[in-house]
Amino acid sequence: MTVAVRVHNPFFARVWPVFAAHEAKAVKALRRENLAGLSGRVLEVGAGSGTNFAFYPESVEMVVAVEPEPRLAVKAREAAAGAPIPVVVTDETAEEFSDEQQFDAVVCSLVLCSVSDPGGVLQRLRSLLRPGGQLRYLEHVASAGVRGQWQQLVDATFWPRIMGNCHTHRDTERAIVDAGFEVECARREWTLPVWAPLPVSELALGRAHRP
Repeated sequence: MTVAVRVHNPFFARVWPVFAAHEAKAVKALRRENLAGLSGRVLEVGAGSGTNFAFYPESVEMVVAVEPEPRLAVKAREAAAGAPIPVVVTDETAEEFSDEQQFDAVVCSLVLCSVSDPGGVLQRLRSLLRPGGQLRYLEHVASAGVRGQWQQLVDATFWPRIMGNCHTHRDTERAIVDAGFEVECARREWTLPVWAPLPVSELALGRAHRP
């Protein structure tokens, strides 16, 4: 069983809201697409500073947003106050949720790169979904070739230390399948030119469900 871990990333908690406030239009468009058509009760994991909240459709009954980093949780609660739908921000982790809590959808946005046990977290999220419930994901993923080698280098050195444990060279799509989800659709998008050195330029956008 995955053990709940308390998060303490003071540097990342200071810089991430700044990055999110200046996010590229292409990433904002992907966030909006990732949330399109959702309804019912939604669990968002790793809400950060609440960047997604403004993009939820009015068909969503409620969002329970998990953010275990206390400084980011404060920012998320501020964002929740202006959201178009009800949002409850909690510092509980998904591992601490009761099995009786069932959600119609789970949203993961740029978070599975930073958890210590992505497979265990995904299995837990699957258990919190009703049968047929959807996983919506927008995630950093491992690139191929030279960029993939660059990702492995930064993952082994400075990147996780300054970016909230973000690991850029993870096969997140494989982890989703291995956790028991069935992928409905998925594609990859570049948010910067291929030649740009930022290791998180390639994102996977997809929808999967609990059988």
